[in-house]
Amino acid sequence: MEYIDKILSNYNNDKSYLISILQDMQDNAGYLKKEDLLELAKKLDLPIIDVYRVASFFRAFSLTPRGKNIIQICLGTACHVRGGDKVLDEFERNLKIQPSSTTKDGKFTLETVNCLGACALGPVVVVNSKYYGNVIPKDVPEILAKYE
Repeated sequence: MEYIDKILSNYNNDKSYLISILQDMQDNAGYLKKEDLLELAKKLDLPIIDVYRVASFFRAFSLTPRGKNIIQICLGTACHVRGGDKVLDEFERNLKIQPSSTTKDGKFTLETVNCLGACALGPVVVVNSKYYGNVIPKDVPEILAKYE
């Protein structure tokens, strides 16, 4: 796994940079593959459970393939009371997937989050770092069409 060696060299094989190393690995492969985590643990002389604990703790990391477009629906209090759950229902209906899933064609991954830090704009949807505020269910097809 040559790409892991290259990433590790950027951090002088220092295990204290584990989070940054994992971020670079995920950027390279799109997600954290089991065999890559095993190889990383071996190269850093860490128990695999320690590597897996970090990889599974942070929501920024994915242990399964993700879609080309990541959709995050805020279900925090402000977004929820303004209809965030109905927006989520519409995304589920349009994409035919549940949260934490990816469409069969690999175009979309649907995720829910507890807060996106834009409460005044709730309900908020983020697609690939682009924020959409005051989203209502009828906006969903138009948002999706931008990423088809």
